[in-house]
Amino acid sequence: MSKKSKSKRKVLTTKNSARSNSRRHRDYFDSHEVYEHDAHHVSDNRIRLGLSSSSVSPMTVEETFDQAAKHGYDGVEIMVTHNAETRDVDLINGLAKDTGLEVISLHAPTLLFLPRVLHKDHWEKLRITANLAKEVGADTVVLHPPFRWQGEYALGFVDGVRAVSQETGVNLAVENMYPWRAGLREILVYYPDWNPLDEDYDNLTFDFSHASTAGMNALETVSEIFDRLRHVHLTDGAGSLKDEHLVPGTGTMPVAETLQHLAKHNWAGDVVVEVNTRFVRKQSTREKMLADSIAFAREHLGLDENAPRRYARSHTRTSERPSSRGGDGTAD
Repeated sequence: MSKKSKSKRKVLTTKNSARSNSRRHRDYFDSHEVYEHDAHHVSDNRIRLGLSSSSVSPMTVEETFDQAAKHGYDGVEIMVTHNAETRDVDLINGLAKDTGLEVISLHAPTLLFLPRVLHKDHWEKLRITANLAKEVGADTVVLHPPFRWQGEYALGFVDGVRAVSQETGVNLAVENMYPWRAGLREILVYYPDWNPLDEDYDNLTFDFSHASTAGMNALETVSEIFDRLRHVHLTDGAGSLKDEHLVPGTGTMPVAETLQHLAKHNWAGDVVVEVNTRFVRKQSTREKMLADSIAFAREHLGLDENAPRRYARSHTRTSERPSSRGGDGTAD
């Protein structure tokens, strides 16, 4: 029997504390040495580095593979959308064969603007996505928690996710989200919660940008969910109320420290770059963002032994960091 949710009550709104929490966490990492500069940690287990198709949106699936191959990624994550290419098994398998890349994961169409992609029934949607994942060789499906208004799907989500995973043999890794804001209140639109820590999920995805928006302590959270952490969306945030998806190292989250923690403790899982390049004007700028992101991952996971430790929080204070907007290529 699965354990019950630790969440004692499912309130609709609560006091908006994300910004103050974010500031408090940032101040802590600015004043405490956490990153081990003189140590080289690398996991005994293989950690694959992938590129999400959402990082090159609105480019095509083929261009996702091309960019991943060009910059030395191990594989890709495909976000399933209205675009038929994102669920074309023959196309995806052909591109994987041509580029030599793995399909690391699929992202289920559980976003607000994808309510009827694949199927109008939410459980059938997850089953179809999981079976698509098997057909393209991916062993993980990333998915968001439900919205409150999604009825029985939301009420039975924790047990239902486990059942679909057992039925299909695919890991369903639930992603941390964030509360929505209305003035001084946070509206808790996700059910059972935007924060998956309090629920009995077998597999979890951790997203640094979502954590930034929610005011979470990334290092503390990852340490707590370590045994259930299957998947990481590598990005960054600057503590804004917007979901920013910055290039890692250009925000204020302890991304370097968290990656080093994973390497030091022999984590096994996949790290997928999910940065926002949608509004970038130049292809060269987009490519630099993708190149910088995998370089950051390799550096702090210990996969590039000779790399300088450029972006560790305890090395470069927040006030000394490059701006997360404009000239450093993170957004136009």
